[in-house]
Amino acid sequence: MKKNALRIVFMGTPEFAVGTLKLLVEHDYNIVGVITAPDKPAGRGQKLHQSDVKKYALSQNLRLLQPTNLKDEGFLSELKSLDANVHIVVAFRMLPEAVWKMPEYGTFNLHASLLPDYRGAAPIHWAVINGEEKTGVTTFFIDEKIDTGAIILQKEVAIKDDETVGTLHDTLQNIGSELVIDTLKLIENDAVKTTIQPKVEQPKTAYKLNKENCQIDWTANLDQIYNKIRGLNPFPAAWSNLQTASGTAMVKLFEVEKEKTAPLESVGTLIATKNDLKVAVKDGYLIIKEMQLPGKKKMDIKSLLNGYSFSEGDKML
Repeated sequence: MKKNALRIVFMGTPEFAVGTLKLLVEHDYNIVGVITAPDKPAGRGQKLHQSDVKKYALSQNLRLLQPTNLKDEGFLSELKSLDANVHIVVAFRMLPEAVWKMPEYGTFNLHASLLPDYRGAAPIHWAVINGEEKTGVTTFFIDEKIDTGAIILQKEVAIKDDETVGTLHDTLQNIGSELVIDTLKLIENDAVKTTIQPKVEQPKTAYKLNKENCQIDWTANLDQIYNKIRGLNPFPAAWSNLQTASGTAMVKLFEVEKEKTAPLESVGTLIATKNDLKVAVKDGYLIIKEMQLPGKKKMDIKSLLNGYSFSEGDKML
């Protein structure tokens, strides 16, 4: 089969998916349709926001569908009319059987983990938060459950000690895009060999991020706190309550470093100098390099300390 015989429908929404769609275009694959999320109001003015995939698809004059209900008969009829023989899914939503069973060569997904570990919504974040030394990308055929289908290809990636979710996102985006092309080549040559995902008694899960699980627990050990902050940097960002004489406010932490020495102060105590700010934890100090105060932009700590003074007794809660 030649690649121009493939008729592809691509499904995705965030920036992570754009890398794959862009590479498909650059490789001259026949993309007969792109499906992405409906425009949503965002920001202070609640203006309608287009997904990153939509913006790129429009720039390439690709046919675009934005269904609100994937089971709607009108949408299913329009999707069928595209006559695709393979669907590619990258960071989209759970598909009904009527969609993933439609194409002749199946529907495959690119997932940013080494399945079966880190099934779910935020695999890149949780791999860093949990202090993993490696992760990767997986292509697999979609079935009726979430991220459980037969594996086509996987590629492993090392996680550096100072890796953030931002840098790892970009690495996995690039490697994952290439893995999708490799997967399509197997389909083109009728050479796909799949592996059933092994059953794991206690799989590592990529829970959806929310305000609660992005809060820093200062009673945790230094490595756990450090990993959590870098695993949420730059988005959505780890946060903490800052207690000062004037009250309590929510702050966000970004770039941080570790100092493993026995602390002299109680957990959460802030120690500020002219150029540095650190927080005492039970087995060391967390050195803050970037921070965001309420209503302010993210700032490097030296610039922040030029305009803001911390007092003795200020604490992270």
